[in-house]
Amino acid sequence: MSHPHSKTLSLGAGFRYSPYGPAYNPGAEYWAKLGERVAGLFRNSHPEAIWIVSKLDGEGTQLSFPGRSDVPYIEFSSEDENEQTLSLFDLRNIHVWLQVEPGKANVETLFDLILARYGHHRCVIGVGVDVEWHYSSQRTEGTPVSDDEAAGWFAVVQAHNPRYLLFLKHWETSMLPPNLRNGLLFVDDSQMFANINDMCSEFADWGRNFSPAPVAFQIGYPADKKWWGDYKDPATTIGHAILNIVPNTAGMFWVDFTALEVFPP
Repeated sequence: MSHPHSKTLSLGAGFRYSPYGPAYNPGAEYWAKLGERVAGLFRNSHPEAIWIVSKLDGEGTQLSFPGRSDVPYIEFSSEDENEQTLSLFDLRNIHVWLQVEPGKANVETLFDLILARYGHHRCVIGVGVDVEWHYSSQRTEGTPVSDDEAAGWFAVVQAHNPRYLLFLKHWETSMLPPNLRNGLLFVDDSQMFANINDMCSEFADWGRNFSPAPVAFQIGYPADKKWWGDYKDPATTIGHAILNIVPNTAGMFWVDFTALEVFPP
């Protein structure tokens, strides 16, 4: 498998999926096709997705597959909601990041549980944490991740597969490790911009802050539809505007909140 963040940077373009984002789940074939459609909008890109397998649940998290753990703040589901889709992504060569919303749950335990279950899928390229939901009951925007903490998480990921990478997601650079860059992808999920120029200005700052590490962006939020809703092809317009101004962009993900509307099944 070609590595998405090797020296010849191939852009990972696709979507972000959560169990709660779309009005309904159209199924694995839709998501595979969506990854291919978004990747097709950008030269030198491959289909890639952020796939959320752990959603915030009270002060902890619920994994979207069955299992057992004695670690507090971790719940499971009665059925596996991911296996079928990941199997299709294997066949279609769609790269996937598995993401957690940890709350107070131990992040390293979550990574172990997730990778023990899905590490056999060749589509999986790494895991990620939405820092907004890291100890979020203590602080509304989550708890900052230190260099040491991120290094510990990365070590756990690498123990499963030395090819795996780790992403950390937030909209404030101050919430993410100040110095650690190796093996990390920094995802910006900021929204509520006045217009596309406002967005590009903020994203350019994000790219500079984490350079030379790769960065990625979630786009297409409902809060910004007031301006992107007028575009004939919003994903292409927004994506190219970002690529023109953020040279270390390695990922572009249309969010599931508006995916069904912009890319109808």
